[in-house]
Amino acid sequence: MSSKKDWFTDWFNTKYYHILYQHRDDYEAQVFMNNLVRFLNISKGSSILDLACGKGRHSIYLNTLGYNVTGADLSINSIKHASLSKNESLNFIVQDMRLPFPFKKDVVFNLFTSFGYFADDQEDIRVLENIKNCLNKDGVAVLDYLNVTKAIKNLVAEEEVTLDGIVFKITKEVKNGFIIKKIEFTAEDGYHSYFERVKCLDLAYFESYVAKAGLKIKHCFGDYNLNGFDIEKSNRLILVLE
Repeated sequence: MSSKKDWFTDWFNTKYYHILYQHRDDYEAQVFMNNLVRFLNISKGSSILDLACGKGRHSIYLNTLGYNVTGADLSINSIKHASLSKNESLNFIVQDMRLPFPFKKDVVFNLFTSFGYFADDQEDIRVLENIKNCLNKDGVAVLDYLNVTKAIKNLVAEEEVTLDGIVFKITKEVKNGFIIKKIEFTAEDGYHSYFERVKCLDLAYFESYVAKAGLKIKHCFGDYNLNGFDIEKSNRLILVLE
């Protein structure tokens, strides 16, 4: 688990990561949370772990709905920012998802493709095992991933995005079972080059992972409105696990 091989350790901790992704759709995220808590019938006061919470947008919103929420993320800077919003029923911790959690929760959310980062399948399975061990009796977990089949089919090889005066050159490719996004830009402190890498995990892969972790797939959705999963048309692969 050394930082040398963990591309996300540095990239997620930079201010440039948040500049690039500053326009993420909060309304869409809130619709998704509303749909999930309604579908899962999560009682007010239940405890939720938002795993890989980033700056806490899902955590903060879930807390406003009446839940006791813990947001966990590896990025110290993200947790520092999220913690500005903490209260008696909302807190944030720095946590590597490959390590066991020091608590039990009723629900675990892992959202916005915050999975599949690791070269070794066993590390992904270990994350699922940690999620299972973190759940109270009758607890559920939700894993929100991209639909890799559609993502690969519609992959944009090169694009440029200008945000806050910074031109981000983005290239994407599929290599060795991963979708790899390279991000290059020059800012006031010089040239930067980072990459993001997520594993090409389809439903069959997840079924294998989940079984090895001692969980099972209860429901499978293809978008944030919880429509059924269609391998050709769906943007997301959303799994409800128990």
